[in-house]
Amino acid sequence: MATKVYNVKGMSCNHCKKTVTEAISRIPGVTGVEVDLGTGQVTVTFSGEPDDQKVREAVEEAGYEVA
Repeated sequence: MATKVYNVKGMSCNHCKKTVTEAISRIPGVTGVEVDLGTGQVTVTFSGEPDDQKVREAVEEAGYEVA
């Protein structure tokens, strides 16, 4: 298992948190997602190697930006 922290821009409410969590959770191999609205940090746990490109794509499709 691996854990990686991403900085996501544009999140400001619980709806944002839910949207980002759901988008990233759909990525194969993701086992956990924790969003901290205060810092904009999203901690993602993977069953294997982190896939930064898939995380970036999921976040952008949800309407946010990985910093």
